[in-house]
Amino acid sequence: MDKALEQLVQRAKERDPNAFTELMESQKHALYKVARSILRNDEDAADAIQDTILTCWEKLEMLKENSFFRSWITRILINKCYDLMNSQKKVVYLEEYPEVPAKEAGSDAEWKEILSVLEEDERLTVTLYYVQGFRTREIARILRITDSAVRTRLARAREKLRKFYQEAGR
Repeated sequence: MDKALEQLVQRAKERDPNAFTELMESQKHALYKVARSILRNDEDAADAIQDTILTCWEKLEMLKENSFFRSWITRILINKCYDLMNSQKKVVYLEEYPEVPAKEAGSDAEWKEILSVLEEDERLTVTLYYVQGFRTREIARILRITDSAVRTRLARAREKLRKFYQEAGR
């Protein structure tokens, strides 16, 4: 993590509301991608992110190492997503995605199509690795699994995507 982000985390830990707001703004896109990969619904993703931000504000002083902020908040978000899924006791089915505005049509629409091919654990792992830029060791810590399990999920996801693209003739 860069020094500027670590300093922002420190100011937020000191209860500077402007720093906290700036910190959350810098993370909102990343949080959305993770939440959406688990919940697959914009409204539920927004709820989980809101709960995550509140928890982060309440417990930020518990973060021992500022450099671990991104993995810490990601773990909180993942827990909130699973809590939301469990509280709703609903099965998450593949759904039609809402129409994508023209400016997002390229990569976001393709990304949603890619995610629809993968199982939930694979979607999350792929999002953390390719979108968030976490290393396999960091993902293992966030998901509380072994490093080799992360690598296995990534390999399994890559193989599914390879087959998907071959069958689609892309």
